[in-house]
Order: sequence, then structure tokens, then C-alpha cells
Amino acid sequence: MIHRRHLLLAGAALAAGCSSTMDPAQASAKRREIDTQVDSAMGELFANAPGARAMANAAQGVLVFPQVVTVGFVIGGSHGNGALRKGNTTLGYYSLNSGSVGLLAGAQSRTLYIFFMTPEALNQFTSSNGWVMGGDASVVVVDAGAMARLDQARGPAVVALVRDQQGFMANLSLDGTKVSKLVL
Repeated sequence: MIHRRHLLLAGAALAAGCSSTMDPAQASAKRREIDTQVDSAMGELFANAPGARAMANAAQGVLVFPQVVTVGFVIGGSHGNGALRKGNTTLGYYSLNSGSVGLLAGAQSRTLYIFFMTPEALNQFTSSNGWVMGGDASVVVVDAGAMARLDQARGPAVVALVRDQQGFMANLSLDGTKVSKLVL
């Protein structure tokens, strides 16, 4: 039987394998790469999801991971780099990591958008030292159609939207996914 401790060890190994120290030129190039990918992901979102632009404008910040890659065979993990945006301004760069154990086989890439709808939710995220979805904050995962219908004044404090190659997904759990600030 696989225990929760094994999941944590798999996630820690994944996170350790994805981190490195960069010189200033490499860090600058990485920031430009992430910003370009985030710009493209936001353009795609606005073009394909009704209500996305209004929700982004109402949000205190939008965390975008343009390419979250998940791979696994029984033991799996996900990793991606992204940026926190307010309008067209980048507020910081982040990495996403998660580990899982179960009936896994294969690989998948997807884009993840996290909308912080209240100042409190954004502050909790930015002041954390490694924010865990489902642990530090309740994240409501919606599909593109539900996004247009959300009551932004009384809706959830944190809303996530996931897009893969086939379209938007709603029945996805992000619990246990850890987001950490990148030093770039």
C-alpha cells in the first residue's frame, strides 16, 4: 500500500529536479520566455472562453501556467512555470509541482489559469512560502461556459480554468498541487 508520505517524497523529488540556480542572463531569458508564453496563453483564453476577459479584468491577479506537463507510469508528476499578472504587468514568476500515485500511464500537457478574485485571496497567495491548492486555499475549477455565468461579486475567491489540447476541462482535481515563487 502506498502512503501519503510516498506522495510527498515523489512531489519533493520532482520539485528538486526542476529547480536550479541561474546566472542573470539565463534568468532574464527565462523571464522573457515565460512572459511570451503567458501572453500567448492569455490571448488564446480571451479568444476561446466567453467571459474570460471580464473575469481577468475583475480579478486582483491571474496566475497563468502556459504549459503544465504531467507524466507518469503508476507514479507521476506535473510541472510547469508561469507568471502572476495584473493586467499586462507581471507581478512574479512561479513554478507548479505535484505528484500522484495510481492508475497512471502516459503524458499530457495543459494550460492552467488561476484567478484571484479578492485582495485577501491574492495576499494569501503572495505571502505564502509555497501555496498548496486545496490546502492553503479552496480553488473552484470551472469550465469555459461556467466562467461567463459566475457571479464575480459573490463568487469564489479563487477560480481555476484548465485547457488542454482538446478544450476546457472541469472535472479535474488540483488538490495538493504546490505553487512556489521562482527566483529569476
